[in-house]
Amino acid sequence: MGLLFHKTDRPVDHHVYWKETDEGIQPVIYDRRRRMYRNVTWTALPGSQDAFLQSCVFETLYTGNRGPGKTDALLMDFAQFVGRGFKEDWRGILFRRTYPELADVIAKSQKWFKLIFGDRAKYNASSHTWTFADGEQLMLRHFKKKDDYWHYHGHAYPWQGWEELCTWPSDECYKSMFACARTTNKKIPIRIRSTCNPYGSGHNWVKARWRLPVPKGEIVGPVIKNSLDIAGEVEPPRVAVNGFLKENKIMLAADPGYIKRLRAAARNEAELAAWLDGDWDIIAGGMFDDVWNPRWHVLPKFDLSLIPQGYRINRSYDHGQSKPFSVGWWMESDGNPFEANGRYYGRVKGDLTRIAEWYGWSGKPNDGIRMVSADIAEGIKEREAQMGIAGRVKTGPADASIFDRYEANKTVAGDMRVAGVRWEAVDKGPGSRKQGWEQMRSRLKAAIPEEQGSRHQPGMFILETCDQFLRTVPVLPRDDKDLDDVDTDAEDHIGDEVRYRLREKRRVISQDSWK
Repeated sequence: MGLLFHKTDRPVDHHVYWKETDEGIQPVIYDRRRRMYRNVTWTALPGSQDAFLQSCVFETLYTGNRGPGKTDALLMDFAQFVGRGFKEDWRGILFRRTYPELADVIAKSQKWFKLIFGDRAKYNASSHTWTFADGEQLMLRHFKKKDDYWHYHGHAYPWQGWEELCTWPSDECYKSMFACARTTNKKIPIRIRSTCNPYGSGHNWVKARWRLPVPKGEIVGPVIKNSLDIAGEVEPPRVAVNGFLKENKIMLAADPGYIKRLRAAARNEAELAAWLDGDWDIIAGGMFDDVWNPRWHVLPKFDLSLIPQGYRINRSYDHGQSKPFSVGWWMESDGNPFEANGRYYGRVKGDLTRIAEWYGWSGKPNDGIRMVSADIAEGIKEREAQMGIAGRVKTGPADASIFDRYEANKTVAGDMRVAGVRWEAVDKGPGSRKQGWEQMRSRLKAAIPEEQGSRHQPGMFILETCDQFLRTVPVLPRDDKDLDDVDTDAEDHIGDEVRYRLREKRRVISQDSWK
């Protein structure tokens, strides 16, 4: 059974009973020594809450639909070690992405901690910190962007909590705090605990990290061991716990209209499926989940010198300094397919294929290499020579911001032009961003053959060597507040560069214009 909190503030293992009162269903325990029933302030509900609190796995995620009591369980996971003799060494930090989002966590902590600990727990509203009688502390903080890590660098938090993990578009904030999951007291358990609903901009990375969903009919998923991070290092073990609204008999008895309100509040079918069913197969986190299929979109590499003369080759560019820059090279079919390595390319006129790329990143997600513009231009020319396409590459679209002045009469576009690389400013009018994502979706969908095996509209394809496109674009998350757009905090630089290519408007110069 789960750890119980009652008026003596001491956790006790007992069998839990449930009784109906005028206030609703309440948990009680039977005290065998005194032969009497005793009211309990809080106890883990049988099932997922109980499994979550008892988990000894370093990273434990509590997922599922809305309503099983995930936030309460997250707070109690920290509280169950208060008063165990760890004193000030027991330090915790609980994150939401923004301070306003902490309101629900703060309200629930004030409700439960006052009932459980009484005057032995003090809340400092100005610092959002709970301090307990023996010196234990739980801090409630926000963590919106990667650089927020530096507020906590060097600190030791053996307990870390992340509420609504799918609101973070990538894992970079979450994983950066692993460095702070430490203690000098060998008796203290080091735990990272998080909760989430499947809906949100971080749907894809959370689903992949915990290999969700939890197998059907199970509450606890398999423990994931010996997985490797991007640097090839072995990561700590992790496990997911899946909760269900029907487990929370207390809330359903007190608020029988909750499910109806959930149905009314859901903004779309995907959100409804996430809230009511905890469905991890929804199209929510990713802009391209429903149209991306590597079987059709990813093509084998070939010698680029084989590209027919009738095919147009150009490049697109998204600028970055502290963030990565992205250069993409494209070939556009003239409708006459060619064969390479036993495979036909360019079957439909207008088919676009990403034949090469250069991503200016440090090797860390969303971190640029701060290369000056002239050097980027030189690098572009060197790569085109190595690929055997020098002299064939036409002027392509780029982020319009490179035409802005940064000093007197200097621009990034001007610096690159002097170095021998020219760009055209992309159309960035109202609605162009969303239109670009929709164009990408349409192109990807058109690349997938119909049942008869034929295609009629030009599609978009990617050579297997474009590994940074394959790393970042298929998992680009939707903006949780605007599902027609990509979350701008995501690593979307290649996605932006692709949009520019699809929205390219070629200038047509008539003979009359020269007269």
